[in-house]
Amino acid sequence: MGLSRIDEVAIAIAAKACLGRPKLGSQIHGLAVVSGFMDYLAVCNSLMNVYCKSRDLKGALCIFEHLKNPDTVSYNTVLSGFGDNKEALRFACAMHSSGIAFDAVTCTTVLAHCAHGQEFDFGFQLHCLVSKFGLKTEIFIANALVTMYSKSGKISDAGKLFDEMPHRDSVSWNAILSGYVQEGGCGFEAVLGFIEMVKQGMKLDHVSLTSVISACGQERILNSGKQIHALSVKTGYSTHVSVCNVLMSMYSKCEIFEDAKLVFENIHDPNVVSWTTMLSINDEEAVNLFKEMMRHEINPNEVTFIGLIHAITKHSMVQEGLTVHGFCIKSNFLSEINVANSFITMYGKFKMVEDCVKVFEELDYREIISWNAMIAAYSLNGLYQEALQVFLSALKELQPNPYTFGSVLHAIASSESISLKQGQRCHSWIKKLGLDTDPIVSGALLDMYAKRAIISAHSRHGAHDSVMKYFKNMLTEGVKPDAITFLSVLTSCGRNGMVDLGIKIFNSMVDEYFVEPFSEHYSCVVDMLGRAGRLQEAEEFMRNIPGGPGVSVLQSLLGNCRIYGDVEMGVRVSDALIEMEPEESGSYVLMSNLFAEKGKWDKVARIRTMMRRRRVVKEVGFSWADVGSGGESVNLHGFSSGDKSHPLSNEIYYMADLVGSEMKRKRERICNI
Repeated sequence: MGLSRIDEVAIAIAAKACLGRPKLGSQIHGLAVVSGFMDYLAVCNSLMNVYCKSRDLKGALCIFEHLKNPDTVSYNTVLSGFGDNKEALRFACAMHSSGIAFDAVTCTTVLAHCAHGQEFDFGFQLHCLVSKFGLKTEIFIANALVTMYSKSGKISDAGKLFDEMPHRDSVSWNAILSGYVQEGGCGFEAVLGFIEMVKQGMKLDHVSLTSVISACGQERILNSGKQIHALSVKTGYSTHVSVCNVLMSMYSKCEIFEDAKLVFENIHDPNVVSWTTMLSINDEEAVNLFKEMMRHEINPNEVTFIGLIHAITKHSMVQEGLTVHGFCIKSNFLSEINVANSFITMYGKFKMVEDCVKVFEELDYREIISWNAMIAAYSLNGLYQEALQVFLSALKELQPNPYTFGSVLHAIASSESISLKQGQRCHSWIKKLGLDTDPIVSGALLDMYAKRAIISAHSRHGAHDSVMKYFKNMLTEGVKPDAITFLSVLTSCGRNGMVDLGIKIFNSMVDEYFVEPFSEHYSCVVDMLGRAGRLQEAEEFMRNIPGGPGVSVLQSLLGNCRIYGDVEMGVRVSDALIEMEPEESGSYVLMSNLFAEKGKWDKVARIRTMMRRRRVVKEVGFSWADVGSGGESVNLHGFSSGDKSHPLSNEIYYMADLVGSEMKRKRERICNI
């Protein structure tokens, strides 16, 4: 056929025949230019399709920009070539602004770019537009909408759309099944959906089987997984590489490793995912599998190296780790951030901290996982101060996540030299970020506070032996006790009369551990001496407190003066207390009780007069009545003398008078006998 016999239809058909053959397509393009057929829209559309299918968007746009009157097909063709979501949506907006109406193909193509973030907002608006123009019933558009909502994590909306579809095909079912699997935690829904799909006679393909097998793996449903494996054999998909890959993963999650290996051995042409999955399953043979993979000329990817490094780390294969590191440098995989992070973790476990630092410092950029790996490496090797410094540096660049706090809290908990205040500071950040309910963080916080909390709890319950046991264990493990720990131990010593031991521990707190005592510590020692009747020593100790004794110290000594009847010292202490807190009733009452016990009623009267003159009011004492039954506190009521705030106060006072009168009569009867 001569060139004179070629027309625009022949060129368009020839261009369509060149799909997947970009070089031949370029030649047809050249022929169309030379022959003057580029003014025909059908020819241009076919040529743009060739370029888009060859992933040459630039070539397609070059033709599109010279079109005088592009139609819907022109726009749809170019839209199909975009890989970048934002660019695709920008082009769709230009199409809409040009007055070109969206059809089902346009909507389907655009919705594929609308799964995340701002793009989803665009997709939601397009959903509204589709509903407005009655296109929602088009099965292709409905499938695209289900896929969009599924990928956006809105599985309930996807399910609602799926249920509303008047007609469904295999693509519809595959879209919702994939959504359930992607969502996580919806594996049972995916399995039930698959069963319904089979009941309705839908044609199964590798996508359907891949989704439902993944769901069985997620939920560890081994029996269903085996049945679907059998179904894949029956339908001829048992050797399909993607089906085999998820079967391997499913069996490994169910800990049936031999079956996973058998599946791998039956794959005709395993790909990088197959080898990587097998490598992660059989970590003891990971290095040999990697070598075998390379012999088969399968190029490893980032995930392959992460799995390989994890296996090497787990089995402490130092030399193999160094070899793989060298391979990654040569093949430029060390520039992959997740691979570099894995090496930091590996060197940390191998106690090769300098190598950790080198990998970390050579990173082009650092994400929070990189910082976490470095903090954990330092902490694992006992370099707790360095771990804390890395954490503080990370805060300047990125927001920490639960793993960051887990690592740094472990360092703080394990260090002798890091103050608990650093841990409390971390606790404050954790609360601000709303991470205090995260199981990793809460576990790390519990670990940090644990020994101090255990000692404090035993101290409150008077278990002195347990307190001292945990305190000694704490010191043996090299954990530096803080002020709170010492307070709990001193309290326990005081309550159990271990005065000399308590004094010794107080002195070690100051002289050996350089913990600055609070007023509560001084009060505890004074109370300890006072309980033992060593009031003179207590007063002498009190005089040596830097800055003078506080209120709690004086109150403690005054209480013991009352117990042992030392009026003279009680007066001195009481005067000091009243001077500090002239309106606090406790000091007056304690001194008044001391005088009363000694029969010095004139001094009692003088104190009461002083209280009235200074308008010091004794705090009202409360009592509690538990009206529960069977030991259960159903209703707990508080009351005090003269109180009429209770809504049933009239009935209560009436009943109290009756009970009082009855008691008086019985007492008088007994006295008359």
